Amino acid sequence: MICLGIEATAHTFGCGIVSDKKGKCEILANEKDTYVTKEGGMIPRELAEHHQAKAKEVIENALRTANLEIKNIDLVSFSQGPGMGPALQAGATAARALALSNDKPLLGVNHCVAHVEIGKTLTGSKDPIVVYVSGANTQIIGYEKGRYRVYGETLDIGIGNLLDTVGRKMGMGFPAGPTLDKMYFEGKKYIELPYTVKGMDLAFAGLQTATVQKIGKEKDEDLAYSLLHNAFAMVTEVSERALAHTEKTEILLTGGVAASKALREMLEKMCKGRKAKFFVPPFGVCVDNAAMIAWLGIVEFKAGNRMKIEDSTIDQRQRTDSINVNWI
Repeated sequence: MICLGIEATAHTFGCGIVSDKKGKCEILANEKDTYVTKEGGMIPRELAEHHQAKAKEVIENALRTANLEIKNIDLVSFSQGPGMGPALQAGATAARALALSNDKPLLGVNHCVAHVEIGKTLTGSKDPIVVYVSGANTQIIGYEKGRYRVYGETLDIGIGNLLDTVGRKMGMGFPAGPTLDKMYFEGKKYIELPYTVKGMDLAFAGLQTATVQKIGKEKDEDLAYSLLHNAFAMVTEVSERALAHTEKTEILLTGGVAASKALREMLEKMCKGRKAKFFVPPFGVCVDNAAMIAWLGIVEFKAGNRMKIEDSTIDQRQRTDSINVNWI
């Protein structure tokens, strides 16, 4: 089976083409165009305009890379949620147009679950605690009784948004995470900042406010070190608690912030101490991408899931634990 997936939850419009030949995930194409700025964050209207303008080009590039025509595609899938409304709508509209004009089945899938499934498939992880860290999402997830249960999550902002907001205040463009991660290893002084863990949940707003208030009063490198140290230690703490509670023996790190060397080092040390396996998918499928949407489309379609066009509306707040995982 060959599926064409459309990803458009935030800054990236992507088109991925995936085959399940021999039961394995074979990525034939994973093209994208990302909305970036030299200063400031994502403006919803401009985001939608970017996606609409780039959709045709990105889809054509993916088909060309895969050396396929639309007639060779068996299924069209798209990210139904969660995400930013204007971005999601642009992706859903492109997917519907492709499916309807070429008489292909259409399937909307959950962006977060897509990260989990392609991560498990490509790393060989079997039953992990998933540490999902991205711009808008920070969740500690595990499979239990037909659902991906959220054991802990942010109570306010996602860890990626925390990094981008602080970076913007420091004069960085979007995304700021890679620059802050580099600065982390250049910092020499720890500055006391809020550390907020409430049971299994996290809160980053206080950490963000306190860091922004110290900009200009402390060295940027020291602030970056202290900010990332606290934020990542919070994530590591609740991840370790989830391992202990569930007695699972694997950690799978995914989402855009999984690219952080500092976070990887912290989680890897924790896993080593607990004799747990640590998995990180290739960078191209950690960040927002459409190959994961195509792969989850195949997984769900083979499990018997179908969707009518009238049910293909977007859901900005679609939760990870609202999805019936009938393929495990």
